[in-house]
Amino acid sequence: MTKVFIELSEIDITSSRFIDTRFILGEPSAGYEVFKESHVSGAVYWDLEKDLSDMDDFKGRHPMISKEKMIELVQNSGLNLDDKIIIYDQGEAPFALRAYFLLEWAGFKNVRVIRQSFEMIKQQLPITDEVTQYTKSNMTPLWNDEIYLTMDEVRDIANGKRDGQLIDARSSARYRGEIEPIDHIAGHIPTAINYDWEQLKRDGAFLEQELMESQLSNLSNKDKPVIAYCGSGVTAAPLYASLKEAGYKDVKLYVGSYSDWIRENDVEKSN
Repeated sequence: MTKVFIELSEIDITSSRFIDTRFILGEPSAGYEVFKESHVSGAVYWDLEKDLSDMDDFKGRHPMISKEKMIELVQNSGLNLDDKIIIYDQGEAPFALRAYFLLEWAGFKNVRVIRQSFEMIKQQLPITDEVTQYTKSNMTPLWNDEIYLTMDEVRDIANGKRDGQLIDARSSARYRGEIEPIDHIAGHIPTAINYDWEQLKRDGAFLEQELMESQLSNLSNKDKPVIAYCGSGVTAAPLYASLKEAGYKDVKLYVGSYSDWIRENDVEKSN
């Protein structure tokens, strides 16, 4: 069973590197502004749209970044593959888990996400407004490409040509096609089941591991590949991470997600 989340009480600040990923959808500069005001001492800032997505690509609303951009990001942050890395955002948000997925993709093995909110973090970890500058590293990624699926690979799953269970992390109303506030077509990817990622959090934090396991254990066969997706690929990251923490052995993410799928494919609606 993979441990994704870390409790504040478990953190050794002397041996950890911190990444701040606070962000507000629709207010793209807000995350960096609050980072400048206060952040965990020694943290670097990664922006959802400038660093963790390729907004110049057309494959969904928050497309996957290239390997070249990922290498540049981690090297400019002074990170090495053996670093103990701890990521946080404002809490009950998907941004730290998007960064977790990308670091796992690049081959980092010692990455955890703080379960609690930044308001709770401020009470237990050293906070500063000083920005730490790190020497650029020369790390070489060990790519873990099998955790990232393309549209063609997802199409094979939907068509029964490849094994796997698609899981839609959006609200049940969006999954069923009753409403669609963002994308121009309502519905879901054929054969997908639904689990609203909002159910993974409570009282300002993500659920503890035992609760996650009890909520997610009956979604699918744990020995079968499971693939998380959402609307833009961002809120699927908490579901991806939670499935790993709940004991699923083969978890993947369709970063392009529904907004990429509808460019070329039909959808299903549920009654």
